[in-house]
Amino acid sequence: MMTLLALFFSFVRVGVFGYGGGPSMIPLIEAEVVDVHQWMSTGEFIDALAMGNALPGPITIKMAAYTGYKIAGVPGAVTATLGIFLPSMILMLILATLFLRYKEMPHVQATLKAVRPAVVALLAIVVYDMLPSSVTSWHTGAIAAVTFIIIVYMKIHPAFAIAGAALFGLIAYH
Repeated sequence: MMTLLALFFSFVRVGVFGYGGGPSMIPLIEAEVVDVHQWMSTGEFIDALAMGNALPGPITIKMAAYTGYKIAGVPGAVTATLGIFLPSMILMLILATLFLRYKEMPHVQATLKAVRPAVVALLAIVVYDMLPSSVTSWHTGAIAAVTFIIIVYMKIHPAFAIAGAALFGLIAYH
């Protein structure tokens, strides 16, 4: 029971403080899962993140479900998923009501203007933390570069890039 409570409140913290959605929440999930509770190593976390990105749906829900399942089976998966989902659902209902009413106010605009670059910084931290473990050779660097190019410049959907990288991995690394 204590494990389920720890899972729930860890993911509630992520859900409450994870402004900006999925990718900006990854460092918060990593801090809880790897640093605070040591439920996974950094390598295991990166593997779970890679697997989660290969599947459809929000990454945070998949990471919560994976972590919960790893720690406490199906009850853990449900508990962690509820923990990450409930705060955002409740806060979104409250904020949507307020935002739609007050979105043109200068204070609201000023707040959003300052928060957006903070979210970008969180994404940069994820890249900085994951880079040494993920890009380990010239060919994995090439995979990263090609993926970036085909998504940004060729406008290929990220799902196809992930599937292509997975297929390449099966062929090249098997």
